[in-house]
Amino acid sequence: MTARARKSTSMTLDPALLDEARQLGINISRAAESGVAAAISAERARQWKAQHAGAIADYNAFIDTQGVPLADRRKF
Repeated sequence: MTARARKSTSMTLDPALLDEARQLGINISRAAESGVAAAISAERARQWKAQHAGAIADYNAFIDTQGVPLADRRKF
């Protein structure tokens, strides 16, 4: 992640989880930030797939009926 100005926030965490993270020396803010970034990435991917589901289905149907384009030119 790039060095940007950070914004303070509050969150509620399971106390046992928080205690264990502190005992292990885990930077809670950085861990939370990484988790939020991963959740954003996963949600963007899910939304992209949902938005393009029709085109993906059409392409897969084309491959099922017509085969892979230029398959006869492939070298293995």
